[in-house]
Formats: sequence, structure tokens, C-alpha cells
Amino acid sequence: MTIWVNEQIDSCGIVYSCIACCNEEVARECHLHWQNNLTSEQNKEGWTAKLRTVKSWDEVPVNALKLSF
Repeated sequence: MTIWVNEQIDSCGIVYSCIACCNEEVARECHLHWQNNLTSEQNKEGWTAKLRTVKSWDEVPVNALKLSF
């Protein structure tokens, strides 16, 4: 199983928001949305949108919104 994890990370390296799902297409769309909606101020401060994969729900950050599709 592949789980796609989208994270928005602030300039201090803290995960600001996180969504995880098993659908690659949905995950990539979410990632692009997050990337495109970072403000210029957030970009200057070093905020990032990160997309990564994990193999188990145990590897998904505890604060993530976990979607079953």
C-alpha cells in the first residue's frame, strides 16, 4: 500500500497542516493547490508544500487528516 502525505511546513520546520490519502491523483492535486496558494510572504519566510509517500498509516503524522479514498 502507498499512502500519499501532503504537508505544509512553516519556516520553523513545523508541520502546519497535513492530509494523507491512498489516491495519487487526489494527493497530487492537493499538493499543487497548496503550493500555488502559499502567499508571497510565506514563500519569503521559507514555507514549503511537501508531498511524500509512506507504506503504513503508522508513518503518517498523528495530526493528519486521513482520507480513505
